[in-house]
Amino acid sequence: MEGNTAISFANVGARYDNAREVLSDVSFNISSGSFYFLSGASGAGKTTLLRLIYQLHKPSRGQIKLFGKITNDMTRDEIANLRHKMAIVFQEYSLLSHMSVFDNVALPLRVRGLSEAKIKKLVLKVLEWVGLAKYADANPKTLSGGQQQRVSVARAIIIQPAILLADEPTGNLDDENASRLMELFVQMNKTFGTTIILATHSTKLMETYKFPVIHVENHRVNFVSSNDSVSKETNITKKIWKGPKPQNYFSELSKQFDDIGNV
Repeated sequence: MEGNTAISFANVGARYDNAREVLSDVSFNISSGSFYFLSGASGAGKTTLLRLIYQLHKPSRGQIKLFGKITNDMTRDEIANLRHKMAIVFQEYSLLSHMSVFDNVALPLRVRGLSEAKIKKLVLKVLEWVGLAKYADANPKTLSGGQQQRVSVARAIIIQPAILLADEPTGNLDDENASRLMELFVQMNKTFGTTIILATHSTKLMETYKFPVIHVENHRVNFVSSNDSVSKETNITKKIWKGPKPQNYFSELSKQFDDIGNV
């Protein structure tokens, strides 16, 4: 049913300038609360698909609906309001170098007009969860690539988006921190019903967390079930969770998130 559809593409094509289409005849419906991996070779069009969903790139043809609303002819203000329900994590982090780590993560909350007292509580809690609380006052440029990626993720999740798009968020992380972030995304999906599309090249990640896969190849998009998304079960031992329990974290944080919707 359309009322439960978060993202809908109908015969969508996408190109840059007058070049050949990067994506052709893409049609699908993604239900609210779904979790999908996004796979495909470099240059296949994964990032373009995410940019189309987040309204950073307009389709050359076809129709895109988000939350049941046609986006093709939306005004800038309408798109801005739509993005308040979404968050995106880019490969290149997109952090503001003239702001501290704290201020980067706090930015979307300040845009929404939350009080500084609420912002401080939320930001410090999220930074603690991603293991960066001691870097709150640091400049992002002084952090490693993996640390910057975690700051980017913290900024994205702090608004409790209805849709979260993540472009290789674990690509620069070691196994422990990759597992930590994946558990965060899984708990967001389970606790808040966040619709998540996570682009990855990691077969290990897809074998460990058996979510269905959106596969991009030859300018087309195909959906693969979780059972078919990996060739066979492998001897992968998931990292033991050593941080605060995700359930407890989200239970506490969700009380604070209630304030966001009331601003």
